[in-house]
Order: sequence, then C-alpha cells, then structure tokens
Amino acid sequence: MTNNIITSTTVHLDMDYEINVVWLKRDLRLNDHEPLSQSIKSGITLLYYVFEPLLIDDPHYDERHWRFVWQSIQDINIELAQFNTRLYVYFGDVIDGLNVINSSFKIIGLFSHEETGLLATFDRDKAVNKWCKARDIPWVESESGAVSRGKKNRIDWDKHWQNMMKAPLSQPELSSSTLVCTDDINKLTEPALPVSWSIPDDFMLKGGPVWAQRTLQSFLKVRGKSYNFDISKPMASRKSCSRLSPYLAWGNISLRQFYQTILLKRSQVGWKRPLDALISRLHWHCHFIQKFESEHQMQWRPVNKAYCDLSYPELHMGISLEERLTKWKKAQTGYPLVDACMRCLEKTGYINFRMRAMLVSFLCHHLLVDWRLGVTHLAKYFLDFEPGIHYPQFQMQSGVTGTNIIRVYNPVKQSQEKDTEGLFIRKWLPELSELPNEIIHTPWELSPMEQQLYQFNLGETYPLPIIDIKETGRIARDILWGFRQRFDTKKEGRRIITKHVRVTNKTDKNKRLKPIKSKVNQ
Repeated sequence: MTNNIITSTTVHLDMDYEINVVWLKRDLRLNDHEPLSQSIKSGITLLYYVFEPLLIDDPHYDERHWRFVWQSIQDINIELAQFNTRLYVYFGDVIDGLNVINSSFKIIGLFSHEETGLLATFDRDKAVNKWCKARDIPWVESESGAVSRGKKNRIDWDKHWQNMMKAPLSQPELSSSTLVCTDDINKLTEPALPVSWSIPDDFMLKGGPVWAQRTLQSFLKVRGKSYNFDISKPMASRKSCSRLSPYLAWGNISLRQFYQTILLKRSQVGWKRPLDALISRLHWHCHFIQKFESEHQMQWRPVNKAYCDLSYPELHMGISLEERLTKWKKAQTGYPLVDACMRCLEKTGYINFRMRAMLVSFLCHHLLVDWRLGVTHLAKYFLDFEPGIHYPQFQMQSGVTGTNIIRVYNPVKQSQEKDTEGLFIRKWLPELSELPNEIIHTPWELSPMEQQLYQFNLGETYPLPIIDIKETGRIARDILWGFRQRFDTKKEGRRIITKHVRVTNKTDKNKRLKPIKSKVNQ
C-alpha cells in the first residue's frame, strides 16, 4: 500500500501557470486514490481541502469530526513534505476557495471522488458544477467504493462490487515535479482554523492514514480473532471489532485497501470465520450507501412513503414528547444500558452496531418519538458518521421501511445477555458500580433495605425508568405491525424491493416480486 514515488527537482510555478486541482472530501489519503492518479498523469496538481461552514454549522456534525479531519490533513502533510508540497486548506465556501486558487493559477481541471452526502453537499456540488462549466473547466469525478451514481436497480450490483474490490489499487505517482510546491501554496489565502481543533481528545480515535494502518494491523495481529464472538457485546466489541469505521467514513483508507488486506489474512489458521463475518459487513457498507445514493429523499422522509402518515403522540405514557426526547439525549432514561451507551458515545464517538440499533429502537419504539427528531443527535456523536449508512440504518432500525424485520429491542434483555457482568454499565454509570450483577441491570427493583445497604437512592442516585418497557414494547409492536399490513405500505415495499434489493439478473429480480393483494378497509 505504499506510493509509487518518483523523485525530482521541485518546480516553482508562475502565478498564471496551468494546474489541476484535486478536491479532497471524504477521501483523506494519498493511496488508492483515482482522482489524484488521474490528475497527476495530466498535469501539475494542487491538493485542496475546504472546511465548509455549511457543514460545520450543520446539526449532523460536531467538533470531533473536524478535529479528526484536521488530524488527517496533518498526517497527509507529513507524507507530502518529502515532495516539498502540502494540502491547500481553505475555510469557507468551496467556490470562494476555487476562486482564490484560480486568481493565482489557471485551473484547467478539477478532480474528485463522487460523494454520497447530505442534501447540502448535493446542492453545493450543483453550484460547483455550474462554476466549472462557466469557465470551461472539466470536473472529473471517480466512483467512490462500489457506489454507482444514477443506478435505478441492483441488477449485477454484487458483481460490480466484487470487480471493484478486487481491482488493482490506483496508486498515484507522486513527485516534486508534478505537485505545486509549498512556497507557491503559501502565497494563497488561508483563513485561520479554530484552535480547539488542534487539541487532541484522548477518548477519540486519532485521524489520519497512518493511524488507519496502525488500527488495521492491530486488528489483524490479535484483536480480530474473536470478532464474530464479541461483535454484539458493548464492552468486548471495543477491542474485538476492527474500529476502522471512522477511517473508512473519512477516507483515511479505501474500502478496497481494507478488503484486499484482510483477504491476505483470511487463509491463516483461526481467521476464516471472523474475517468472513467482517467481509460480509463490508459488502453491506456499500449496499446501504448505494441505497441512499439512489434515494436521497431518505434524509427527510421515510424510504417507504406510506410511513409519512405514521403519527407519533405528543403525550405517551403521561410524558411529553419534549421530555421523552430530552431524557434519551441526556442519558436519563433510567435504563442502565441505554444510558451507558449514550454516555459512552458522547465521550468516545463509538459504540457497536447492536447498541446503536438498541438506542434507535428505544427512541422510536419505546418512547414513540419520530426518528427524524433523533437522527442528527446520533450523527453528531458518531465519529464515523457516514450519511449513506446512517439514514438507511436509522430508518431500518426504527421500523419505517416496510421491508425489514421489525425489531423492538428490550434493553434489559440486551443488558443481561450482552453485558452480563455489568462491566460496560459500571464504566459509564459509576453511580451504579456498587450494585451486584444480578441487580445492576434493573436497579428499580431494589428494596428499601437494599437501597440503604448499597447507599443508593432510587430517583436521586440514578433516575427511575422513564417508561415501562413491557407496556411500551407491546404498544410499539401493535402500531408497527398494524401499519405494515396496510395496502399502501405493502405497495411501497414492493417498489423498494424492485429498486434496492440486490439481484444478479432480471430473471432473479422478477422471481423476488410477488403480487400484493388488497384487503377491504385496509
């Protein structure tokens, strides 16, 4: 995974010199980078990253994301230093930054990866495209991962994924003679960045390609051997899972690099089962992003449009919507595993998949809160926030797709099964640390004498449960399963299957589709 390096004398450019610009977004690396490879082959290249206020101020993002990006940029600049160059970093509007570059050099080509992002980035890309066309600047976009733009169905999508993952890495031939030098970049305007972004947060993973490789190698050395056994456990998964998700989300390592590296390890004794489990999840990684790419309206409405009619009560179990949502956000639900997960996520930016699903289920099922009211809260906490995964997954776990199994998670059962000894709960809810294993999952069952024994006051030391999950679970199942039986829900489900279910050919697709029978008064 090393660069193909060509050394030569640095070339200083006249200020009207023709250059290509490689616009880095969620692809913060120098290896397996098709836009960078293409740009270098066709001319002198400037690498450009812009911190955009439209994203910095967006509720999906948090300072943790921009700190990770800034660390990634610093890491890349260390590697670029051997070629006497660095990234040009701009703080502001993308087009304003391009104008700054174009006023000093002459941009003859813009290169980037396609981005499956939020509506804000989609609108921004349309403006950039208009800017390029007005100046006769070709904008060459490369496919990211195995996600295809404009795809209307999934015929042969799996085959395409395999071809992309097994293709040779696209390694840029970096050299001092093909990259704009540091002295010339220093002449460009670069607004100052917030100081807090440069202050490390030891609770978060550190950004950058070097850290991505270190994390991957530590997983393949020993951590990953128990991956398939520990993946659902909130404590053990922090060690046994790959922890590569933020590095994939921000592009410190490409999915293809990751895939090809773990394939080399798969044949070794003891690694087949855990790595097969991981590979299947890499496949799903692109599947969900493709789903969002093909139906980006998921950002503001259910993928199954019938669920737009699903109403959520202002008052549920005697508790207002505002209070239900606030208690969930502030980790004050009275259910230890739910609150421990939210505290852990806020502090570290990571919890495993099963616990993420449980948080969404608790919000949307037990608290009966519209998924749209919680989707940005978790996004800003996830260091690995990836729009194309986040929205399809959030809707799937909230039960508004009409095609996936409805899972109403019982947080007590999950706690007893996945955190049996209460290790995760004790770490993130120290106020419960003195309770014995048999009661730490359900502290509301403490008798007055037991409370005195453990110096624990229900409602003061730790909140009482906000709701009764036995009752709310029953209500949620009745609502969701009843709604799923509606004719319009089933009709939309058929449309979703036609568009998003992975098939190998048209014959296979037709076999999957069954007629929907209408029912009277449905």
